[in-house]
Amino acid sequence: MSPRTTPPARITRLRLTDFRSYHVAELRAGAGPVVLIGPNGAGKTNLLEAISLLAPGRGLRRASLDQFAARGPDGTQAAGWAVSAVVEGAYGEVTLGTGVEPDGEARTRRCRVDGEPVGSAAAFADHVRVTWLTPDMDGLFLGPPSDRRRFLDRLVLAVDAEHGARVNALERALRARNRLLEEPSTDPRYLDAVEQELAALAVAVAAARLETVRRLAAGIAKGREAAPDSASPFPWATVALEGEVERALGREPATVVEDQYRATLRAGRPRDRAAGRTLDGPHLTDLIVGHGPKAISAAQGSTGEQKALLIGLALAHARLVGEMAGMAPVMLLDDVVAYLDPARRAALFEALDALGGQVWMTGADPSAFAALDARAERFAVTPGRVEAMPPDAR
Repeated sequence: MSPRTTPPARITRLRLTDFRSYHVAELRAGAGPVVLIGPNGAGKTNLLEAISLLAPGRGLRRASLDQFAARGPDGTQAAGWAVSAVVEGAYGEVTLGTGVEPDGEARTRRCRVDGEPVGSAAAFADHVRVTWLTPDMDGLFLGPPSDRRRFLDRLVLAVDAEHGARVNALERALRARNRLLEEPSTDPRYLDAVEQELAALAVAVAAARLETVRRLAAGIAKGREAAPDSASPFPWATVALEGEVERALGREPATVVEDQYRATLRAGRPRDRAAGRTLDGPHLTDLIVGHGPKAISAAQGSTGEQKALLIGLALAHARLVGEMAGMAPVMLLDDVVAYLDPARRAALFEALDALGGQVWMTGADPSAFAALDARAERFAVTPGRVEAMPPDAR
């Protein structure tokens, strides 16, 4: 796929209504980096979370719809909430909106483009791509495989807006199969039908993951050719998938793998019935990350090495999104800068600038962003409020 040449998307105005700690908030941003400065608990992450809802999925905290609604002084929760963003990009200026309507009969999330309803936030992908890095990801390499699968699916979703729908459908099919296996006497034809759907979804999900990881690995290799290992403070990563379906896709056509997995499911019914769950499939896949320069697993690195490795991986992924989507993504970095030494901070700012996309960052200490000078717009965040900081106060 050859990348298209389009201007990078950037958010020029963000407006929140009854969202988290904000009853009404609005900020306008220019072309440079956006820095949100304020004490812990002031609401900086809430602003990034609002932007993350412009991407398919549940946002950077994976919150449920009712968690987004603001609460009043008496603890009463708002009936609805809304996030609206004006985005400048490939199609000029467009307004993207999402939220829950206060008078809606069903508590479902609505999405609109220039006021017109669309099926989901996947429709926003034509106008903006969003990626993020949060403190919750710091334990990614030491956590359970489920954490890395979610991280992996977020990587895929940034380049394939329909991936989330396939993953959700796969999870529903797995639940349906597990329920049928629980029943004392199930017509095998019902299981055959569910497993046929499950196999097709499993191969589609695994193939999308595998393609993204392959492209990511190729991008990392290309970056290494452009700069020697010693020149980057963010070590390069090795990435691979650990899963039976993914391994099979590396050897056989998708149609063959689908037949093989369907046969595996059929043969595994007694075992899966006893276990109470499906014991084979891409719902168990793991993302294997290594520290390239040291030739060790990421989990064996020090805390600082793991954080630097994660940042390097996020930068490589952002470059991949830019190449595949034809537009540099909007990057959200929540409290990432504070724990870097001055040299790594400067290197991160330089790498972000080279990506060409808009970056939103949070921090409690204004001095951590001093190297950005006048390039960045800074906003002071206090509970329920966000205000542009005048140049002499930065």
